[in-house]
Amino acid sequence: MTNTTDQKPQATNVPAVSFEFFPPQTLDASFRLWETVQALAPLRPDFVSVTYGAGGTTRKLTHEAVATIHKNYGLTVAAHLTCVDATKAETMEIVEAYHQAGVTEIVALRGDPPKGAPRFTPHPEGFASSIELIEALARDGRFTIRCGAYPEPHPEATDPLADVRWLKRKTEAGATSAITQFFFEPDTFFRFRDACVREGITAKLIPGVLPIQSWKGVKGFAARCGAHVPAGLESRFEAAIRDGREQELSVELCVDLCEKLMAGGVDHFQFYTLNRPQLTQKVCAALGVTADRRLAVA
Repeated sequence: MTNTTDQKPQATNVPAVSFEFFPPQTLDASFRLWETVQALAPLRPDFVSVTYGAGGTTRKLTHEAVATIHKNYGLTVAAHLTCVDATKAETMEIVEAYHQAGVTEIVALRGDPPKGAPRFTPHPEGFASSIELIEALARDGRFTIRCGAYPEPHPEATDPLADVRWLKRKTEAGATSAITQFFFEPDTFFRFRDACVREGITAKLIPGVLPIQSWKGVKGFAARCGAHVPAGLESRFEAAIRDGREQELSVELCVDLCEKLMAGGVDHFQFYTLNRPQLTQKVCAALGVTADRRLAVA
């Protein structure tokens, strides 16, 4: 049964958290990444992930960021790995390099097509899908494998349950947890979770949460990935922007979403930080995830 969210829940437990970063492509961006990692590392995340750019464009930068975060901050790093523009041999060379750098977790994804390409086209000698990549990683046997999930239909989905069935195939191939795309309403996640249960999926589902740094940017991203924008949300942000309260509204909405998810049994959140720690820090603090508290429950 889908959880209802009519009443404001009382969150009593401290959730587990993880954070997503992206590799820097400029000097200024590099400073921002390391400032973000330094600010969030004391919250003792279960893991942090580092993305690939569209089309695998940041492959080398991703590896460098992964190795540095693991070595200098002692964090468990789940390195993103995609099927885009690489042979199977080249991809497994990256896997070996991750292992040599001390990485024990991989987020296995199909990946977005290169810039300007209308759709994903597998490399002739590459992995054709995230399922093939997950199967190869499972045979390798050295990594915890995470994957992505869409609580709302992926733009390429053929029907409303296509993403659930595809996720089941990924978990059967070897993925032990799935990190969802961001969403705006708790019932979006609960409906997806219910559908996964009905399909027999037992892997852990980790909601992806996006503290909104820029409403304009997030609105465009939501349109591209198929995330439904609730009625009235745009007008609330427009008013908040006029009043200089955009970030305050973002924190308020994000905390409310997380509290309602926790009331429905969620115990882990993956925060998409966009390499800017301030909003994520504020949301975590409101949920009781502080450096002192995380040390106390560790």
